[in-house]
Amino acid sequence: MNFRRLSYGLLLIILGLACAKAQNRTGITRVPVVFSGGHETDPRDHGRPVVLIAGALGIPPEVFRDAFSRVHPANPEKGPVPAEAQANKAALLATLGKYGVTNERLDQVSDYYRYVASRNKLWPTQPAVAYAMVQGGKIVGYEIVNGGAGYSSNPDITVPGFPDHAVAQLAYGKNFENNGSIRSIISR
Repeated sequence: MNFRRLSYGLLLIILGLACAKAQNRTGITRVPVVFSGGHETDPRDHGRPVVLIAGALGIPPEVFRDAFSRVHPANPEKGPVPAEAQANKAALLATLGKYGVTNERLDQVSDYYRYVASRNKLWPTQPAVAYAMVQGGKIVGYEIVNGGAGYSSNPDITVPGFPDHAVAQLAYGKNFENNGSIRSIISR
């Protein structure tokens, strides 16, 4: 039997219990935050998650909207013929290339966020996980355990027993795993 490992394990358990007791003495209770929605798109974007696409490309949404205004979308059921696809790609890259967007990155991002709304599917998402820190019957802060990903609009936030209390702030970036994540939760 390895007493050193056993002693270290017991020490961790004792420290964990001491921290749990200290947390309880502060009177703070962690209440799960419920997120719903957050996948709406701007009406100008006709269902495309432009804020996510732009975030993954590292450009402002307005730049992607401008570039996409030169594209002639094909029938979603049939797809574009090769000549249409080439013309659309050239139109996009003429604008996006000025911002360092390569053909390969544009394909990667477009493929990742491609979805068919008519089939009740959505682009890849990961739900956020957070807790409201409640003390003395009031929310004193929030702990975001996992910011999630794929939020294209602010999700509704519910904390049981505290209606209409908070709003999320989102973060966008090139990494798919946290593009469209909850950056912070602020009280109203």
